[in-house]
Amino acid sequence: MKIAVMPGDGIGPEVVSQALKVLRVVAPQAETQEAPIGEAGIQAHGVPLPEPTLALARKADAILFGAVGVADEAAIERERRPGTGLLQLREALTLYANFRPAYMFPELIGASTLRPEVVDGLDIVIVRELNGDAYFGQPRGFEINQAGERVGFNTMRYSESEVERVAHAAFRAARRRHHKLCSVDKANVLEASQLWREVVTRVGQDYPDVELSHLFVDAAAMMLMRRPKQFDVIVTGNLFGDILSDAAAMLTGSIGMLPSASLGYERKGLYEPVHGSAPDIAGKDVANPLAAILSLAMMLRESFEMDDAASRVEQAVRAVLAAGYRTADIRQDGTQCVGTRDMGDAVVEALHRQAA
Repeated sequence: MKIAVMPGDGIGPEVVSQALKVLRVVAPQAETQEAPIGEAGIQAHGVPLPEPTLALARKADAILFGAVGVADEAAIERERRPGTGLLQLREALTLYANFRPAYMFPELIGASTLRPEVVDGLDIVIVRELNGDAYFGQPRGFEINQAGERVGFNTMRYSESEVERVAHAAFRAARRRHHKLCSVDKANVLEASQLWREVVTRVGQDYPDVELSHLFVDAAAMMLMRRPKQFDVIVTGNLFGDILSDAAAMLTGSIGMLPSASLGYERKGLYEPVHGSAPDIAGKDVANPLAAILSLAMMLRESFEMDDAASRVEQAVRAVLAAGYRTADIRQDGTQCVGTRDMGDAVVEALHRQAA
């Protein structure tokens, strides 16, 4: 088990360190090696994705990732933005399918801003395509129009093969769950989405046991808020998936609870919490490490086929929540608010109790 550890920026190092505590308990044989990325990569090597970091990622069996980004990143030249390092890493390793589960822990129903009956029992997965769309499409850039104004432009682009591979990944995920897949696009307006819908429909013929439906992205956003439990697996493009998965995160009470896995053609994957670098709370010992710990569980299951160890980690998280421990983002009346380190320690203690 060779794991590349990339804590990154902001709260990334804080939450990754808690996930590593858990890893040492459930898989002490794992070999870990750390490398900088994002702003940490810029500080160490002058670029968001240093060559030694990419080389380590290529050799590793899996990547445990924290977060990248700094305040006011949009004002930085794109090639030097910390977040560019993550995009480059996904592209270099052909990690084209991002799995983002949104599961409602019963203990956190009161932390959601939606009514309990809307989110009680929520268990969905959003599969987001990662290597295409407006994030990577060419041409892109700035120009001056005839009126002398600056114009920014991006190209939303998908090939049939790009859609096919993520569609197959989503259909396979639906087969492992409740055999329902909803494909989200904007085919009534965008040619790229028209192709998306046609290809997903064609791939669906290979999965007659999976019920396929389609929604426009605006309708899907509305239904995620109104009746989220109607969904099982959602598959969508890079841009729409970025937005919808963060919206789904808030159904569960906090974006600090959601793990993710970015997978490609092999079992190697990149595992990261969804929440981002949150520079405003970095270093304050208040960040929620549970998404990073649950990302570790996904790594154990998907890249190393260690289902028992993954289940142990998930059960420990549930036990900690049932005992009333909460970080600030999920705090409720009658619960005990703890910091990042104490929450990680609580999960480790729950693991030890399992073995006792």
